Amino acid sequence: MSKMIYRVYVIELSKKVFSEDIKFREANPQFNGVSECLYVGMTSKDPKERFEQHKTGYRNKNGHNLASKIVQKYGKYLRPSLYMHIDPMTQEEALVMEKNLALELRRQKYAVWFN
Repeated sequence: MSKMIYRVYVIELSKKVFSEDIKFREANPQFNGVSECLYVGMTSKDPKERFEQHKTGYRNKNGHNLASKIVQKYGKYLRPSLYMHIDPMTQEEALVMEKNLALELRRQKYAVWFN
């Protein structure tokens, strides 16, 4: 039985998210206003396909919204230079990597949202 392959990905967000979304702002007290605002996610799909799902408000067959409202409203484009060095992994590994990458990017003074 083969395991699904997951990837982490990074999307650049409009800086409007920092001024318009209080939860985003509260999650990023370290943000200096200079670096970018980012979203870090994980997916079993191609990151380009997943980005399109976010932007179009994708719902699964049960009607559950699988799109991030932050990405749907503020997502600009993928930032492959921030994630392409990370090899595909299992879902469990991707959950850990998503958080670790988000926290590392925050340490680098980016404003970051992840689930």
